[in-house]
Amino acid sequence: MASSLYSNAQHVDFDSVLAMDDPGMVSMFEALMASGLRGFLGCPAVVYEDALVDFFENASVRNGVVFSTVGGQIVEITEKLFVESFELPLEGLGDLSEMPKDAIFDARSIVSLSGEQINLSGRKNQMKMPYRLLCDIVAKAISVKAGSFNAITVEKFSLMMAVVCGVKMNWAKFLFGVLKKMVAAKTKQSKGFAIQISLLLATFPAVELGEASAFPASKILSKKTVLRFISINDRDGAEEISGATKEKAVSKKRTAADIEAAVPKKKRTSKKKSISSISSLEMVVVAEEAVPIQQVVEPLDVEEPRCSSADAVDLIIQQVLDETRADDAPADITEPAVTVEKYWYDR
Repeated sequence: MASSLYSNAQHVDFDSVLAMDDPGMVSMFEALMASGLRGFLGCPAVVYEDALVDFFENASVRNGVVFSTVGGQIVEITEKLFVESFELPLEGLGDLSEMPKDAIFDARSIVSLSGEQINLSGRKNQMKMPYRLLCDIVAKAISVKAGSFNAITVEKFSLMMAVVCGVKMNWAKFLFGVLKKMVAAKTKQSKGFAIQISLLLATFPAVELGEASAFPASKILSKKTVLRFISINDRDGAEEISGATKEKAVSKKRTAADIEAAVPKKKRTSKKKSISSISSLEMVVVAEEAVPIQQVVEPLDVEEPRCSSADAVDLIIQQVLDETRADDAPADITEPAVTVEKYWYDR
């Protein structure tokens, strides 16, 4: 449960970060203080884990008030209690849609690493290092939204712009609204405000809070952790630049691959030719098989009359011989033969 309680939480040690030898970072934290968020982001870093588990499991919102049961005791968190506990400003914009567009336009250039206006649907590496950290603070400790902390959204940037450009915000109304949405969501990803809720529960004397535990040091923004943040982001930035160079090289190879990609198409064409050639070969085979049939048919047409003529000759000779024998005449086949030859010649 502890991991879900701390995943969307961050605490700022203002005394430590304001002593840094980094004018950009110091200026960003001073802007947070000027906006009225020091009491909320820098409250005592103590967590009551058992009480928090009970609070989130039993919490609900009724008539704009957060109710829950902790250790069998009913707790009621109103906006007034919320404001008094963290000394939040009540004046200013309560809805992000009311943000002045000209301020957003200016802020897109102020926070930009390149000097050009950043893309509001891009990533935080477009921004200077102090504003990358401010983006993390807004995402984890203020708006408490599930999703990528590296992505820039219009809501995140509007909150950042309120800090950077000094736009007055009704932080009491906005942050209490976040708490109500968090309670209504009933998902682990929506859990946040671990330190702040622990402080609110401590205002109820009858509630058994259990044993207190220190907030994880890695979640506390101090001089040490901010320097580590800078080191990690510098390394990631160098890797992204290297990755961009590799992508360009890969894109060139892809262009060559695209040229080579035409080869399979040629192979497909050649396959079609081979298929047609195969079909032509099959036709040749059929023609070759037809040749013997013609050879068989032609001799039959020629030999059939020959066979009939021979039979006819034999029959005539036999008849002549029979007649000769009948007359008891000498068998002289020369004249009948001449007669037969003359018969065929006359025909």
